[in-house]
This record gives sequence, C-alpha cells and structure tokens, in this order.
Amino acid sequence: MKQLIYFLCFTTLISCGEKKEKIEETTLEKARRIHDDVITIDTHNDINIKNFTDSVNYSQKLDSQVNLPKMKEGGLDVTWLIVYTGQDTLTDEGYAKAKENAMSKFDAIHKLCEEIAPDDIELALTSADVTRIVESGKKAAMIGVENAYPIGTDMSQFKTYHDLGARYISLAHNGHSQFSDSNTGEADDVWLHNGLSDLGKQAVVEMNKLGIMVDVSHPSKEAMKQMIALSKAPIIASHSSARALCDHSRNLDDEQLLLMKENGGVVQTVAFSSYLNTEKHEARAAYMKSIYQQVADSLNITWYERSQFSSLSDTEKEAFMDNYPKVLKIGKELVATKTDAPEAVNVGDFVDHIDYMVKLIGIDYVGISSDFDGGGGIEGWSDASETFNVTLELVERGYSEEEIAKLWGGNLMRVLDDVQAVAKEMGES
Repeated sequence: MKQLIYFLCFTTLISCGEKKEKIEETTLEKARRIHDDVITIDTHNDINIKNFTDSVNYSQKLDSQVNLPKMKEGGLDVTWLIVYTGQDTLTDEGYAKAKENAMSKFDAIHKLCEEIAPDDIELALTSADVTRIVESGKKAAMIGVENAYPIGTDMSQFKTYHDLGARYISLAHNGHSQFSDSNTGEADDVWLHNGLSDLGKQAVVEMNKLGIMVDVSHPSKEAMKQMIALSKAPIIASHSSARALCDHSRNLDDEQLLLMKENGGVVQTVAFSSYLNTEKHEARAAYMKSIYQQVADSLNITWYERSQFSSLSDTEKEAFMDNYPKVLKIGKELVATKTDAPEAVNVGDFVDHIDYMVKLIGIDYVGISSDFDGGGGIEGWSDASETFNVTLELVERGYSEEEIAKLWGGNLMRVLDDVQAVAKEMGES
C-alpha cells in the first residue's frame, strides 16, 4: 500500500511539474501568443495609387511600409487605408481637382479588395466585419479620409464617401479648410473660423447621422472642442500622441485628452518620430539629412525637405513620393553601419506615450497607429513587418492580454459601434 501511495505521489509531482513548465512561458513566448490572439488594427496608412495597378500592387512586397506580405510577416490584421488630399484654395476649381484625387484613392482601395487580392484582403465597414474577415484568415482594409476638403460645399458628398466605405473623416489637414481651422494655425496665430465654420458644424451633424467617426488629429484645438460639444457620438484622434511628452501642435494636451475620455472617444497614439521625442528626432533628422541627400544624389533624384513639400508642384510631389521609400530604405541601411549616428526615436518612446495617456485617461481611451507611408515609422516599428515589436514592448511593460487587445483595436471598434448606433437612433427618430 505504501509503495502505491509513494508511486501516486511521485507521479502527481511529475504531473504538477510538467504543468508548471507549461504554465511558465518566456516574455517573448507570451508576447507571441498574445499577438496571435488579439486583432491588431493600425488606423492610419497612406497610399500611393501607383501601388494599386495590375502589375505593381500590395500583393507584392514593395518598398512601401504597408503591403500584404509585410502585414502577414508582422501579424497586422487591419489596415486603415487613407484617402488623403492636401490643402489648396477654397474655390470650386480647387475642390474639383481635389475630388478627382480623392476618388482615385477610393477606386484604388476598392480595386485592391475586389480585383487584385480578394482572397487575401476584404473591405470592412463594421466591427463585425473585422472579426469575420480576420477569423476567415484574410486581412481587413478600412477607409479613413484625411481632409474633407475634396467634399467642397456639397454636403451630400459625405453620404457618397460613407457609401464608398469611409468610416472616419478629418475636417482639416495642414491648412484651414472650408470646414475647420487646422492645428497649423498655431504657427502664426492666424485663424479662418476660430474653430469650425458653419459648414463644419453641419458636417459634424451629418457624420453623426451617417455613422462616420469624426477625426480630430489635424483640426485646431478650438475646432476639436467645438466638435466634441456638437457631436452626439464619440470622436477619435486617428493619429496623435501626448503633447505633455512632445510639444507639437499635432498632439493632444491634457485638457484635450481628458475631453476625449469624457466624450468616450479614443486617441490613436502615432509612431511618428517628431510627435514622440523632439530632442531625439531633431538630432537624428539633422544627421540623416546629409545621408538622404547623398543617397538622392547617387541616384540622380531631386530631394526635398519636408518643409518644402507644400510649395512643390503636383508633378514634383508625385516624383518625390515615388522615390521617398527607396531613398529612406537605402539611407537607413547606410546609417546602420555608422557608430556616430544619434539614437533614433524607437518603440520605447512610442509606448511612453501610451503609458502616459493610459495613466491619465485610462486604458479604454487609447489606441495605436503608425502613419506608415505618410512619414510615420520608428526604430523597431519601421513598417508593418515589425508590428509584433509593439506588442512585445507592451508585454514587457506589464500590460495584460485584455489591455493589449483594447489598445490594438478593441477601443476603436467600440467607438465605431457607438457611432453607428447613434446614427441608427438618429435615423429612427
């Protein structure tokens, strides 16, 4: 009998030991498991329509920071592809030209999902779509509009955009639009509307009715406060970080962050180096300036500083954007071998902003974005293939799987659900 008892005890200990070994996992293993389990959503990825043709497209591993192979490699499930139009004159001529540009980007996104790679990526319009598509093994695309300028003064275009799949719209970009002042007004303290124009106020109501999220990442602080006061639904900042950590007008200060919490919205922290750490960014940018120029010269490419971009012709802008990823890639490869290079803004700096906002306003109101192919990208998350590194940093800082799921898209989908529910209520009343 004693031998039987000893045997049972011994086998129980072995069994417990085996279970313990299974329970104990490394930080890397834990991060991998969580990254595979949660739905990862990046709310801001710009596009170049030249990458949406039959011969050159996102089914290939292009130099672009986002494409299907890189999404698969990095475990990025959902990309918000952006219909972006730069600011121009507030005239019918300007609106017409911008409308053509916007429609070409809508067309490109639909072509990707419906013709180029329908077996790999599908357009999502709701949170339920996102879950269904990801569970099917495909990637999901969603559409955000960066600058309502192409809408002109025809308010019916908001419905057109909605019907084409737009699920968030920003009323301004880098310059005051017909709808809203831009954050760029801070530079000279010159404002066009002192917040929203009458047309802008109508636009907020219209977006509420349609179920389109209002994006406040580029409008001025006063415009943002007016949007919150007007909106019957939560709003979002699709790609902004914390101003307390980096004093840039594109970031949200503590007052704005607390307003976002009160509103029930979400702030999508952005991996854009100059919005994360000014000192490190400027030191690195000054160093890289000559590197990029050397690369451009060797390739016989005309290179411009970001500050010059707004003054370029459309042809010059197009040529620059075509060459931009190539020059950056070669430049980064060159600098990797240099020992005197200043430290780059990295994933740690990015998650510092997440930490700050979570502490100030809570885990339910913070999310993640990159601004890839629009200037975003940092050391450790330089393109979609490195998406896992963000999850790893979050795990190393003690975030739970539930919290990481919220940051990676759960909070954003909750806001989209709320916005669409408000639209349904307004339609029924």
